[in-house]
Amino acid sequence: MSTEHSSTLTLESAHKILTAFSCIDNKTIASESEKAQLRQALLLFTDLSDAQNFGICADNAAEGLSALKSYLNALGYKADLDQADIPAEAEPMYIKFNTQRMSHYLSPYPGEYRGVLVSCQSSEEDAVNGTYGHFPLDLFEDA
Repeated sequence: MSTEHSSTLTLESAHKILTAFSCIDNKTIASESEKAQLRQALLLFTDLSDAQNFGICADNAAEGLSALKSYLNALGYKADLDQADIPAEAEPMYIKFNTQRMSHYLSPYPGEYRGVLVSCQSSEEDAVNGTYGHFPLDLFEDA
């Protein structure tokens, strides 16, 4: 469902960029150009997949829902995220969002990770499938 994005990245180079962030404790982005490349790689993979699931680990629900909204907007999804879902407690939260159902749930998250996991899913076995991240919560905030 994501919008069309022009890309100068090959699938192989995009995969290399995305996997550099996988299974790493909050890898930092060194520059705006690195941030732009990461955005471009993620947009390419989501364009080539049928659906995505997001797993967001944040310091609180408001921060997590803000990140989710920015990612969904960047990928071309129009989601109505009900602000009533935001728990009053300011505790770390995990948010899971499914683009096929356009639904989400929140649960307390005791872990240390902060960031966004993106699982790309395709019906074709040899198409884009995989989970990438933890990406920065603010990756698409200023995009």
